[in-house]
Amino acid sequence: MSEYEFTCPDCGQQIEVNPPVREATLSHGCPVCGASVSQEHFAKQ
Repeated sequence: MSEYEFTCPDCGQQIEVNPPVREATLSHGCPVCGASVSQEHFAKQ
């Protein structure tokens, strides 16, 4: 079940993610374009 909505600051891609994917995205960047992201790019659903 997804708990967060991620919006990439560079490519604008929106993805619903769960906590482990959120942590991976914070560590490795946007899964679509690789842009660096921060906590502010995630909205709690």
